[in-house]
Amino acid sequence: MAKDFFATNNVAFNDYNVASDTAKRAEMMERSGQLGVPVIVIDDKDLVIGFDQRKIANLLEIAG
Repeated sequence: MAKDFFATNNVAFNDYNVASDTAKRAEMMERSGQLGVPVIVIDDKDLVIGFDQRKIANLLEIAG
């Protein structure tokens, strides 16, 4: 859902597989305190846990 939302709105993003990338998994756990995905980081400061379309759209200043 998040990937589709970003693609539809022409938002560039990096997608990491935290199941196989242990460094990114550790980073995600450190930042979010959990293992649940998705964890979306916007502008390296805002953290959204789960796919909260309204919150993401608001942070990106796009129609959601």
